[in-house]
Amino acid sequence: MKQNEKAMINRDFIRVTAEEVRQAAEYQAAILADVAGRRGTLHGRVKPLAAGMKVAGPAITVEVRPGDNLAIHAALAIAQPGDVLVVDGKGDLTCALLGEIMATQAEASGIAGIIIDGAVRDADTLARQDYPVFSAGLNPCGPTKLIAGRVNHPISLAGAQVNAGDLVVGDVDGVVVIPREEAQAVIALAQKKLAVETQRLAAIRRGDLRPAWLDTALRQAGMLADGEVL
Repeated sequence: MKQNEKAMINRDFIRVTAEEVRQAAEYQAAILADVAGRRGTLHGRVKPLAAGMKVAGPAITVEVRPGDNLAIHAALAIAQPGDVLVVDGKGDLTCALLGEIMATQAEASGIAGIIIDGAVRDADTLARQDYPVFSAGLNPCGPTKLIAGRVNHPISLAGAQVNAGDLVVGDVDGVVVIPREEAQAVIALAQKKLAVETQRLAAIRRGDLRPAWLDTALRQAGMLADGEVL
């Protein structure tokens, strides 16, 4: 392997643990995003090909030039079972970066799913399968395999920073990225938030329709005068 190839394909990084992935997968992306400080979510253009698709796992990060998928093939070759392929395709929709063949290879390799800020193709087939593929759009045009990219380096993906090994969770609402070192704390907060939301939903069903914090928040925002209530 050439020296520049060693620099561009990084194999030496720490992944979020399998137990943290298992725990995080129990929560909606929305719950995790809220307790993570409402940061780390990808732009809403990155969506699952089918509403029921869900994914959770450590990120294998890939940066490509628009329209070229050579680095994705490299990532597929070195990813470990349970990893999630996270591809910075620059939001380009002029060519698909992968389709049924590469998704089938990823699934057969044990890769947990694919998240790509770019286009894919063969969407009819992929959307009818269970394997989770998230993309920014579709295009029937195929990619080239000519231009060097980077694997497992920090990327900026659809408005979020992603490092190799970070926790990635996606569902019908979209995708949230949680820094690896914050995963356990975020999961603990998610458990508490879910309990609070479950209680609130039960209260609404009992007829308690107004949240207790509303009047105070309205006064602080200047929408209600002191002593005024709705």
